[in-house]
Amino acid sequence: MKLGRRSFIGTGAALLAGCALAKKERKPNVVFFIADDMLPKHFNCLPQGKGKNLTPNIDRLANEGTVMTEQHVCSPICTPSRYNVLTGTYASRANNDFFTGRTKNEGQSVVEFNTHILSSDTTLPRLMQKAGYNTGMAGKNHVVEVESRKRFKDFDASAKDPENVSKLKANHDHVCQAIREIGFDYADHVYDNNPDFLGLHEVAVQNMDWITEAGVEFVGQPRENPFFLYFATTVPHGPTQEERSWNANPLISAVGYLDKAPNVQPARDTIPKRLKKAGLPVNDDTANMLWLDDAVGALLDKIEETGQLDNTVFFFFSDHGQSSKGTVYQGGVHDPSIVWKKGGFPVGSECDAFVSIVDFAPTILDISGYNYSKVKFDGESFLPYLNGKPQKPGRVLYFELGYARGIRKGNWKYMAIRYPEDLENMSMDERKRVLDEWNAERVRKHLRTVTDDPSAPFSHLTPIPGGGDAERKSTGSYPGYFDRDQLYDLSKDPREQKNLAKDPEYKQKLEEMQREMKKILGGLPGDFEL
Repeated sequence: MKLGRRSFIGTGAALLAGCALAKKERKPNVVFFIADDMLPKHFNCLPQGKGKNLTPNIDRLANEGTVMTEQHVCSPICTPSRYNVLTGTYASRANNDFFTGRTKNEGQSVVEFNTHILSSDTTLPRLMQKAGYNTGMAGKNHVVEVESRKRFKDFDASAKDPENVSKLKANHDHVCQAIREIGFDYADHVYDNNPDFLGLHEVAVQNMDWITEAGVEFVGQPRENPFFLYFATTVPHGPTQEERSWNANPLISAVGYLDKAPNVQPARDTIPKRLKKAGLPVNDDTANMLWLDDAVGALLDKIEETGQLDNTVFFFFSDHGQSSKGTVYQGGVHDPSIVWKKGGFPVGSECDAFVSIVDFAPTILDISGYNYSKVKFDGESFLPYLNGKPQKPGRVLYFELGYARGIRKGNWKYMAIRYPEDLENMSMDERKRVLDEWNAERVRKHLRTVTDDPSAPFSHLTPIPGGGDAERKSTGSYPGYFDRDQLYDLSKDPREQKNLAKDPEYKQKLEEMQREMKKILGGLPGDFEL
């Protein structure tokens, strides 16, 4: 395993060392900060973004903590990634009726925006409660099953109409209650989905300050127990335009218009000034990243103000790799994260252990000192690697999304694309009907459409001609995109441009990788024929 620039072994820095903390010592607080749709160029700690962003607080986490350079996600879109974090299991294990019913009908599971957490599920926050933690959540949900939300007939209706105000607040109450039922003691200032899907166009704007206000309130509460905060932003996911994001009306929130603007982050009008002073361009990209970074700073400041920063572990993560969102190519699944604590970790500033998004839950429980040996996780704790222990070779990482499955073992990557027979044979009339209905709903919500051509091929994620909007940039963008079987040697072909699956020279490697995938698929719901 590669060690970073710093080595803390023998320096006397406090080791978590399997989280065997002294009995009288308070357990560490844990913050899990999950951003939405960050690109590699948004991280100054990655080559693609170095020097392009004004993000002093994220930079601090990276410089003082550990960058997990080989972190991967399983299902690179919003909902299943959040499912993976909060359950430590693959999203194809979801138990909600909509997902399991579709698996029953189609034969194979189809992981997309449909894997929801139920109150009956075993979750990370519920286990953290058992470990003696106060648990809190603020920001974007997009994963917990919520019932009884009120519908809006007119997307363009006024958010100041008393009836609509009542619906917005009632929906927010329902969402917060559902979140509490999966193990969070505190839930507030929550977006159930992306702003465009709250029901009214008028409130389809970002409000980072409002989310941060709830996070700051939670970590600042007087308590005897340690805390676990799951903090989920809605940025830099769209809408990114100035008037709907970093410079939008600060009174607009998911519950309608606020009586008073939040005052927990630096004023929004300072964002352009600070960017110019740093010699960086002022655009929606840099401005939204500084706005997000201000949220990190506000949380760190509040934790420090209350005297708890020296005993806090801070995870910083974006929900998936954005370069190829909606696919299981490396551009979708490779997604470095940052783990910080005061004094750093023995492994140093970088750790190249192969780790998965489903590893977060057992790692956090390891940090909390909770015995989770009877819990069935698909992941494993990477705390030993943070503490300097080398990773044994042979870890197989698994990926699933839509009609695609993939694994990575060492530098080899195998992908399989399988559509059910009814999709393969869908008539042109049916394709047109599906596409027209999809596009009509997008237009109603003032959202862009991908294509009007019913003959366009499906994406890996969505059985809609041309694919959905989430994966529009990646659909068909790889030379082997439409091949049923794909094999790549990432040591020579990191961008997955040369499919070796049909090359006789690599027949044995292909069969080896297929055997590895079958081992995993055999323990998961649904059929997937290789």
